Amino acid sequence: MFTPDVFRAVRHYAGKIQTLRDQIRTERFLNSLPESIQKDIGWPDAYAARRARRS
Repeated sequence: MFTPDVFRAVRHYAGKIQTLRDQIRTERFLNSLPESIQKDIGWPDAYAARRARRS
């Protein structure tokens, strides 16, 4: 009934979900930094359009 292909597909899907969660967590952390530090690392410039779409 369950073949290795099914498990591989589930593992692949779970990996994608984990990657998405990690990206969201990182973005939240960077957004929580003081504005001066965000400017130093170039955060607002790199993701200004992306942040505008979510608002």
